[in-house]
Amino acid sequence: MERILGDNDFIISKTDKQGRLTYVNRIFMDLAEYDEEELLGKPHSIIRHEDMPRIVFKLLWEQIADKKEIFAYVVNKTKNGNYYWVYANVTASLDKRGNILGYHSVRRKPNPKALEIIKPFYKSMLDAEKFGGIEAGKKVLLDLLNEKGVSYDELIISLQG
Repeated sequence: MERILGDNDFIISKTDKQGRLTYVNRIFMDLAEYDEEELLGKPHSIIRHEDMPRIVFKLLWEQIADKKEIFAYVVNKTKNGNYYWVYANVTASLDKRGNILGYHSVRRKPNPKALEIIKPFYKSMLDAEKFGGIEAGKKVLLDLLNEKGVSYDELIISLQG
């Protein structure tokens, strides 16, 4: 069953450099159907949904490891097997010298019209990954970006509107 993030709700989480949760807000816990003690110290991937293309996470990790922010549409799985979509903004948390301490993510309700485009696109990437691995998913992504003449960031941000 799909769970829906409220129009004015924000999910906030922080992780260490290895992606283990160090902070989650109440909205995150409620939507993901977990208690705080079930989340803290666990990999953020505890909520990874099998319908998420691996190439999207690969791109996300490359960007944030390079201290660049990234926006992405993400479908997450709840503790009880439900799911929910978010529009995520992920950034590195830096110390005074610019060293990465961990990562910070703020998620909000995605534009429903964007999901009409994202869902079949993600399915195409997933299908490609099943037969050709992550590189096949990357090809589907790059082909779409080339066809539209935009970068990944331009596409994702434009869809949210």
